[in-house]
Amino acid sequence: MKELKHILSYIRRAVADYDMIAPHDTVAVGVSAGKDSLALLYALAALRRFYPVPFTLKAITVDMGFAGMDFSPIAELCRELDVPYHVIPTQISHIIFDVRKESNPCSLCAKMRRGSLHAAARELGCNRVALGHHFDDVVETFMLNLFHEGRIGCFQPVTYLSRSDLYLIRPLIYCPEKDIRYFAGKVSLPVIPSPCPADGHTERESMKQLLRTLDREHKGLRYRIFGAIQRAGVDGFKELSRLDGVAAYDEDNE
Repeated sequence: MKELKHILSYIRRAVADYDMIAPHDTVAVGVSAGKDSLALLYALAALRRFYPVPFTLKAITVDMGFAGMDFSPIAELCRELDVPYHVIPTQISHIIFDVRKESNPCSLCAKMRRGSLHAAARELGCNRVALGHHFDDVVETFMLNLFHEGRIGCFQPVTYLSRSDLYLIRPLIYCPEKDIRYFAGKVSLPVIPSPCPADGHTERESMKQLLRTLDREHKGLRYRIFGAIQRAGVDGFKELSRLDGVAAYDEDNE
């Protein structure tokens, strides 16, 4: 399948460039039920079959506690991929929206979800957690930090958490979101829409729209920003694989 090979080409470069997977690692994929994490799960399951470094996979979903959530389609996908699937029940939504009544819930929510995911990964014997952050997330995070905090920074391709003895890896950092969206549609990934009241009304969504507008006026802008992050060595990024933004940009797939 050419769509899968396309996604795998990005992942293989990122994994090799940053030594994301070591022999006999057990990698937990954090599956949020969105297109990015499901595409990552699907691709890593395929990579596992032929990658020269042997590793095993597990999938973990942190159930936020929203009413009516049904993860059975994801469980079925994991059965097809031969990946053990674990749903971790929490009351995160109740704490954030009912108890604390947070007006800006994203930061606390992310912190609580990370804590639950990392704890579950360790309990399940995993030493690495793979997250679905992609190319556009890198650029958006960099710009959000610049605009709102006045600092140069981003998340790292690989992060070691000493307290939990876990490595966080982000194999999709070279993969544009539009390619993931196309792939998810082609293979009919069981994406579950987010029930979060804040979904689509965040600072990240505003930055996404701003960058989309600027990129249409200045073709390849996001790729040049990504290249600057690599050349400056921001938070562990290195210019190991260069992406050609002008050639790769396709406004029709936005």
